[in-house]
Amino acid sequence: MGVTTVSYTGQTYSLFFLTQTLHLDIGTASFLSGTALLMCLPIMWTAAAILDRIGRKKVILTGCLLFALTSFPIFHSITHFANPALESATVPNRVTVRAAAGECRFQINLLGNTPPVGECDKIKEALARAGVPYLNITDESTSVPSVQIGQKFLQGYDAQALQSAIRAAGYAQKADPAQVNKPMVVVMLLILCTYFAMVYSPLAAALVSMFPVRVRYTALSFPYHLGNGIFGGFFAAVAFAMVTATGDIYFGIWYPVVFAALTRIVGALFLREHAQQEESPTTSTRAAVKN
Repeated sequence: MGVTTVSYTGQTYSLFFLTQTLHLDIGTASFLSGTALLMCLPIMWTAAAILDRIGRKKVILTGCLLFALTSFPIFHSITHFANPALESATVPNRVTVRAAAGECRFQINLLGNTPPVGECDKIKEALARAGVPYLNITDESTSVPSVQIGQKFLQGYDAQALQSAIRAAGYAQKADPAQVNKPMVVVMLLILCTYFAMVYSPLAAALVSMFPVRVRYTALSFPYHLGNGIFGGFFAAVAFAMVTATGDIYFGIWYPVVFAALTRIVGALFLREHAQQEESPTTSTRAAVKN
């Protein structure tokens, strides 16, 4: 779980965040992500060399710990360098969504074709897709959900009026290319990629060494594909649902952070370091000849 979510954050969710939340055009976001990944290749080789010296467990768990401690500052920095207008707009133009308890639902759109149910859900989805952070207020006296953007008050869901209010408040539909600090965005993405290198480079050797030969293929395949398919596959959908439910554009980062922290704790308590226990080829050959 920890390796998968850390890896997917550096490879997938960071690109999702750049394009869907910060509204960089796909070409620029892909270029920045690709540049960071290309620069990450030597780091992967370095991580592999280090694990041969100090052990796989230390490298993996250190990567999980650093990721859990620094992910939120990194994503805040990505916003600052990639779309400073969005960061500036949140201060003078506070957005609140007011609705009765139970009016808004927590929805996970896995297939991309499940429409929001009620007006409150439509309002929150529109705000989340626009990258607009908002505060949820429960008001039992209201029968119709409403949204306030700065001094603008809208009752009910009106897609055109809502989009106009969002733009008027300074939340641009697209990030201004002239304001994107590309080198610093690459640096932030490279840090995330470094954590990816630390947890992923030792993974194959670590899994192989955990199980005896007679059950090795099944034993390492099951947790690897469960972690990738379930926890990695649901990552983007669950993270976006978390953002939509809370109104915090960074709240989805809790998804990988919790799994990375849990992996660090459980791994420190129960994961054994097998690298030092493995026999070298020379030792194994001598033992076989002796027998």
